[in-house]
Amino acid sequence: MTSISSNSVPSYCSIPIVLTDHANAEKEVDINGGIYSPQTPIKKSVFRIVGMTCASCVSTIEKFLNAQKGIFFVSVGLIQERAEIKYDPTILNELDIIREIESIGYEAQHIPNGENNQVRLRVGGMTCVSCVNIIQNAVSQQKGIVSIVVNLSTEIATVMYDPEYTGTRSIMETITGLGFTAILDDGKNDESQRTFQILELRKLRNTLIISALLTLPVFLVGMIFNQIPQFSVLYECELVRGLSIANFVMFVFTTPVQFGVGWRFYKNAFKALSHRVANMDVLIVLGTTCAYIYSVFVLIYAMVHKQKISSDSMDLMSAGQVHTFFDTSSMLISFILLGKYLETITKGKTSEAIRTLMSLQPTTAILLNIEEHEFGEPVVLEEKEIQIDLVQRGDVLKVLPGAKIPTDGVVISGSSSVDESLVTGESVAISKKVGDKLIGGTLNQNGLLRMKAERVGAETGLGQIIRLVEQAQTEKAPIQGLADKVSAFFVPLVVIFALLTFFIWIGIATSGISIPNATPIDNPFQFALTFMISVIIIACPCALGLATPTAVMVGTGIGAQNGILFKGGSHLERTHKITAVVFDKTGTLTNGKPTVTEWEIFGEDKNKYKKNTPSSIEVIVDDIFEKGPEIEVDPNRAAFFHLVACVESASEHPLANAITNYILGSENIQRENLVQPEDFLAVVGQGVQAVVLSHTLIIGNARWLAEKGITVKDSLASVPLTEILKPKELQVDDLDKKPNKKVDHSEIETRIRTLETEGKTVVLVSIDNMIYGFLALEDEIKAESRVTIQTLNKMGILSYMLTGDNERTALAVAEQVGIQNVFAEVLPSMKSKKVQELKQQGHVVGMVGDGINDSPALAEADVGIAIGTGTDIAIEAANIVLIRSDLRDVITAIDLSKKTFRRILLNYLWAMLYNCLGIPIAAGVLVPIGFQIPPMFAGLIMAFSSVSVVLSALHLKTYKKPMLEIQMNFQPKGFLHHRSQTTQQIQPVNDMDFEMKQIAGEAQ
Repeated sequence: MTSISSNSVPSYCSIPIVLTDHANAEKEVDINGGIYSPQTPIKKSVFRIVGMTCASCVSTIEKFLNAQKGIFFVSVGLIQERAEIKYDPTILNELDIIREIESIGYEAQHIPNGENNQVRLRVGGMTCVSCVNIIQNAVSQQKGIVSIVVNLSTEIATVMYDPEYTGTRSIMETITGLGFTAILDDGKNDESQRTFQILELRKLRNTLIISALLTLPVFLVGMIFNQIPQFSVLYECELVRGLSIANFVMFVFTTPVQFGVGWRFYKNAFKALSHRVANMDVLIVLGTTCAYIYSVFVLIYAMVHKQKISSDSMDLMSAGQVHTFFDTSSMLISFILLGKYLETITKGKTSEAIRTLMSLQPTTAILLNIEEHEFGEPVVLEEKEIQIDLVQRGDVLKVLPGAKIPTDGVVISGSSSVDESLVTGESVAISKKVGDKLIGGTLNQNGLLRMKAERVGAETGLGQIIRLVEQAQTEKAPIQGLADKVSAFFVPLVVIFALLTFFIWIGIATSGISIPNATPIDNPFQFALTFMISVIIIACPCALGLATPTAVMVGTGIGAQNGILFKGGSHLERTHKITAVVFDKTGTLTNGKPTVTEWEIFGEDKNKYKKNTPSSIEVIVDDIFEKGPEIEVDPNRAAFFHLVACVESASEHPLANAITNYILGSENIQRENLVQPEDFLAVVGQGVQAVVLSHTLIIGNARWLAEKGITVKDSLASVPLTEILKPKELQVDDLDKKPNKKVDHSEIETRIRTLETEGKTVVLVSIDNMIYGFLALEDEIKAESRVTIQTLNKMGILSYMLTGDNERTALAVAEQVGIQNVFAEVLPSMKSKKVQELKQQGHVVGMVGDGINDSPALAEADVGIAIGTGTDIAIEAANIVLIRSDLRDVITAIDLSKKTFRRILLNYLWAMLYNCLGIPIAAGVLVPIGFQIPPMFAGLIMAFSSVSVVLSALHLKTYKKPMLEIQMNFQPKGFLHHRSQTTQQIQPVNDMDFEMKQIAGEAQ
């Protein structure tokens, strides 16, 4: 009998369904219309659900989903706005579940990997890329492990796992079981992150000191004293026949070095071999053990046969003597430890950028307990210093002159200048006053500020920057795969080559072949063993493993210091391949702050109206303007702007905000007098439509209005707007509402085209299907746009502009900045398709944007670059974030990527050349010319090979970003002076001495 864990399972059950096998586990059970058996595949997914307000919503969702075929378990969290669902993937998928949730009135979004947890661990004891592979292979074999990435340079392991099957403790136990150490990486502050490195460095230093003290006597006896006649007694006097004092001393001091100090290598080598992997420790153990065991064997042989032996391992070709290699063994281990110690120190310097960012985080804040009064200033009841971790949103904080801003927030009292250079790269101090935003970690210079905390902890801008840099330094660059592949067979090949070297030299020595520049060989075995040990020791996979991660760490750190955040090593690598850059127009090439500069109203009433004079349209005009004595107004103009403001105030589009701000600021209309529009509709990339006072308004670009049959040629208003706004009983009976045939439509169309060719956006206003006027808006081109495009052209990178604006406006803006490839009148939903088209043509595409509508294109591009002042969604979709919102940083990002990639290739070239040249030389190919590498010097060379790679990566710290001068005076082509009906005077931005400004804006 097969049963469910509960006797009856209703369709709205929200507990896990467990199949209990009492008789036959192969039987199947029908649950919610789906067949469930022990063989049924179960998938768990997590969804974000928006729209829940109470526990009733949770119950509704759970009941509904549990009733669906193929769903076995549903758990919904109201506060978290998350739902965990287990289902049969053969019956339905994530999209099906989203549709089901949306069918009952809620919004749902699948959270990729939301069902999994992620943990970051600091791993110690890794020596080369083989260690990385050992850890990744062992941990990934655990049930529930989704992914693991181990970075050798940062010593960070990032593991994603399913908490139902495993956990952090099990993962750490697996790593420690391999002979490595692992601690949690909390990432809270610089000290906690460096604790593990400091402990490792201190332990390594102490071990090195012990090894050096024990090796020193061996070195002196084996290589120095034998050259001094006064110490000849050490070599001639024997404790027993065949055992000299010198050899005895070296044996006594070498043994603790070999098996005490060197135990770490034995332990790691054993762990590696137990997992059928060979790493650097295996090579070290092979080389030193061969030298030690052979030396002990020689001693025993000499004592048994009463034969005198030499303690000089450097005298490899002396005739008639047998040599020991105790000095080789101990000095190898000491040199390797010295190399590891120096490597650890230099690797620590590669992460200086992240430590610099962390050091910006203040540790304390001054909290004010304030009592608000209905009348008068707030009173400070208490002032105390608290830890920065205790700051909460909404706290009022005091910032003294010279102190760091404790967290992100807004100024509520006082004024000062704030140095934001270390966070944003902006060298000039920024003035701050009430209402201005503050960035945590920046420096308050000369004024006393009170601020309200808005974002705290990891939510702050600095916290997010640190998180992105850490993420970038942890992620592997694709080129790292080369080292991973080589390391898989590097050590076995070295061992094979070493054995071949041994047997070749044995053959040469025993065959009697004469070797030029070499004395006769009396001990072929010892002679060949020397070369084999040198080959094993000089081989170094560490240099290959460090070639990429060290350069990526330094490169991403340099980028952060220059205001460029790479979200991963793969993005840093891919950026140098870019062949085409696509720029969004509004907010990217332009400042994104459009203003109204021109407007014109058709069918205008020329008779002025005094606002204190009664009229039939008083109900429309009387309350539109601010109260005041005897102000002459045009009722037609007043009604036009009032209706436009009513509609545009309901939209969040930048152009709508610009129109609303202009009307409220320049036309003296009060916001409280605006009427709430009905049937409001915003069409992305086209315009808005609504009903105000029973009249239908359509405000948008000419293309959209033409689709509705409304054109300047056929729908131009011929009567004053005030006439059609009158109550019907007051309207003139023979009012002619037909299109105005007397107006020269071509003149209006020419005027609009002229404005568009100047780079302005023209918005038409239709009321009851008649065009009553238009507004022209301009958006200033960023000062650095032109020089950025010029530099890209010089680099051989194509530039494209992507905009929803009309073709004339788009071409005008493109001409000013130097872009020759333009995609105009592109709807937001189609932007990603344009990027896709370029990719299909073979381009590696970089997309630069700032808005929500740019997010799909940013995600579609090979490299998405978001402007730092853009929307959170755009920044989340991008691969690179420009903190300072300076387009010249696009050039810096590409240039830094090229420099970093070249450094990686140089590191690989050095690592390859080192092994390709060092191993043959160690094998003795230069013996005929009298040159060979003794084993201890092979160890010294190997130890410094990895250090040299890290030092090469550190050379990137000398990187200087390209200096691009902004052209302060340039004359845009095709700019025509024109009549302006607005009283607003256009001023140069930031008081810069532009001879002329090129303006652009994007259509709604």
